[in-house]
Amino acid sequence: MAEIFKLGREAVEQLAAAYGTPLLVVSREQTRENYRTLQNALRDVKIYYALKSNPDHNIVHTLADEGAFFDVASDGEMLMLSKLGISPHRLVYANPVKTEAGLATARKLGVNHFTFDSETEISKMAQGVPGGKVLLRIRIDDTHALVDLNKKFGADTLDAIRLLQSARDKGLDTVGLCFHVGSQTTEVTPYLEAIKVCSKVFAEAAAAGFDLHILDIGGGFPIPTKDYEPDIDAMAREIRRALDVYFPDTEIWSEPGRGICGTVSNLITKVIGKTERDGKQWYFLDEGIYGTFSGVIFDHWEYDLEPFKQSDQKVLATFAGPSCDSLDVIIREKETPELEIGDLILVSACGAYTSASATTFNGFPLTKAVVWEEVRDQITLK
Repeated sequence: MAEIFKLGREAVEQLAAAYGTPLLVVSREQTRENYRTLQNALRDVKIYYALKSNPDHNIVHTLADEGAFFDVASDGEMLMLSKLGISPHRLVYANPVKTEAGLATARKLGVNHFTFDSETEISKMAQGVPGGKVLLRIRIDDTHALVDLNKKFGADTLDAIRLLQSARDKGLDTVGLCFHVGSQTTEVTPYLEAIKVCSKVFAEAAAAGFDLHILDIGGGFPIPTKDYEPDIDAMAREIRRALDVYFPDTEIWSEPGRGICGTVSNLITKVIGKTERDGKQWYFLDEGIYGTFSGVIFDHWEYDLEPFKQSDQKVLATFAGPSCDSLDVIIREKETPELEIGDLILVSACGAYTSASATTFNGFPLTKAVVWEEVRDQITLK
């Protein structure tokens, strides 16, 4: 994997002085590098970027220019991409439970690929998007993922042929299968097992007269953390080898989200308050869980807060956000140098499920974002 986008101290200080904090800095170059890394390692796979992970227009435009496709989950996401000039033929409506508005928008725009995992969804699609091309989502057990999506989505393999038959009987075009091993999957084994499971369903479907020709292997590709360094190239190559064995003549899709956008953004935040509570140190930042740190709640993520102070004296501190909600706590018992009001903190690898789920709770605005490649010439390195 290429070197991860991470700002240095001088860049952080100068950007904070120029634009204020909190501030998100997004790298188009890192977006492009992450996409190309997956594309090259997976070979000939259509990459559908999971828009839900980060819909930042700079990320979307960069990926669109690279030739990426897009995984959408709602009418809002479809309309957003349409306004950006992205063809509906580059979209898959990959929410297994679709709304009436979503189906109506898909039909109006011309989006014509869908996923499903239940009988009721078949009837909805048959009425809302007659003749739509559909992929049955298969449940994958034992995923070892940080966020296991299979608890909510996916059909049992024992029901696969029945559901495919029902979809075909109602006039839908059954074109393939899909699965998702879960977000931040750190082992390749779940992918390999899922590919084997789907190969058996493909064989059963062929015997039943179906011509399935697409396999969507979902997302789940991990990003680095302070305790883990993935080898995406090796993981993707092993997946590709399995696909060559079990699906040599099948069109393969993938739906990465975090694996593309997770490392493309840095957050610059600063200390706006400090106190001791029950003998323990607390620091308050100008960004919290209702903003970029929303992944603490919605993504089960522990962010790596990096102050630039150097000191042999460390304290165990709780870092909290700026809102008046006591839930707004970012991390507890973090070892850190003693900080003062105004001290800056860098949070790298905060591109996925952060600004995408941020709110304006308590009247705090959404965090401003700038593009690194547009502002880096302003940085004067000593």
